[in-house]
Amino acid sequence: MRNVLVVMLAVSAAVLSVAAGAVAPSLRDSLLAETVTPALGGETTRTITSDKAFTLLAANARKAHQRPFFFGNRLFNTNWTIAPGSVASFDGLGPTFNRVSCSGCHVRDGRGRPPINGDGPMESMLVRLSGPDGLPHPAYGDQLNDRAIPGVEPEGRTIIHWSPVDRRYADGARYSLRWPRYELVDLAYGPLGEGAMLSPRVAPAVIGLGLLEAVPVATLEALADPDDADGDGISGRVNRVPTDDGGTAVGRFGWKANVATLREQNGGAALGDIGITTPLATGPNCMPGQAACIAAVSGGEPEMSAEFLDKLTLYTRLLAVPAQRDPDDPEVRRGEGLFRAAGCAACHMPTLRTGADAALPELASQTFHPFTDLLLHDMGEDLADGRPDHEATGREWRTPPLWGIGLIETVNGHTRLLHDGRARSVAEAILWHGGEGEAARERFRSMDAADRAALLAFVNSL
Repeated sequence: MRNVLVVMLAVSAAVLSVAAGAVAPSLRDSLLAETVTPALGGETTRTITSDKAFTLLAANARKAHQRPFFFGNRLFNTNWTIAPGSVASFDGLGPTFNRVSCSGCHVRDGRGRPPINGDGPMESMLVRLSGPDGLPHPAYGDQLNDRAIPGVEPEGRTIIHWSPVDRRYADGARYSLRWPRYELVDLAYGPLGEGAMLSPRVAPAVIGLGLLEAVPVATLEALADPDDADGDGISGRVNRVPTDDGGTAVGRFGWKANVATLREQNGGAALGDIGITTPLATGPNCMPGQAACIAAVSGGEPEMSAEFLDKLTLYTRLLAVPAQRDPDDPEVRRGEGLFRAAGCAACHMPTLRTGADAALPELASQTFHPFTDLLLHDMGEDLADGRPDHEATGREWRTPPLWGIGLIETVNGHTRLLHDGRARSVAEAILWHGGEGEAARERFRSMDAADRAALLAFVNSL
């Protein structure tokens, strides 16, 4: 408890110093001093704990947005068919693809996992690819498509080999992690070649994305500390991604913050995951050497209209965030203090605010609690994929939001965490942290069993 008291005293001292006319606290300090409320999604929050917890319309949604939201929900759950299909609006699947719908990976708008068996099909997970130059792989593009329409060869499949890693907490209690190794087999278009890079990724939950999109760029830049000027060992960076006009934009979506807007995220996923073209991503999902893929019948150009893409984007912007459970439980409250004292909040920023100019009025000027700073952090060699993504290095990952984490088992039937689902629990996810997360990991590892349990109770209440 001593560390918790130190944090509380530090916040109190900051408030008193401002009142006395001292230098105002930074934006980071101000946000850290905010009280976390059970309304994790601000006014969008819904109180629900069932397996539908990630599927609801924002609580403050305007009537005019309700019908487009439910049409967007239909689009999210539609199984696209091979062209020509009986419904022209929903044909054009593939020619190569990973799943036939958005919800195929994001089941009930939730989180994916690795195959139960290492050599089983990836139902809610995929593998990103690059050549040795960091560009899309010349034979397979930037994503391995393990399915294809008749007459076209799937690109290949992935086998995961797991190795146990046995370690101990500081109090002597044992724990075991599982180290994944990935093997690409049945490659239809030749070997990957020397220096090819791969990065396995599970599908994240899609709640609260509109709020994350509405956080001003100025906020992200103010939270960033690329040179660790404050000396706290945390040096979050924004990922700047190229735009069509030759400039750059700040990325905030994807495991490496490699996409700037939800519309771009949805358009890219439609093409990469389902093989469906949109006004943002045209042309078949085929590389030059994939002759049968290139010759396959198209569902039109584009296969998903601008109107459909807009409704799908509205849907992903207005998915509600579930409220925190048991916020007044003494164990949960104590766990929050331990979470902050361990340094977890340095990256998993509890509070953010949206701007007044959000894409939808429901998302404007909201104070919410996602537990992310949307920045890139070096997470150490154990979690490194070695694959750069725009300005993100092969050791950096965007801080994932923690809201909804305690409901993943209810919604999706598993507790697999981290970018590749290697962690089987919140504790394992913490224990994999390295790099900028190493100090927080060691504070957690050094806690006694009761304090570890309290910290985990807090995280699982989110």
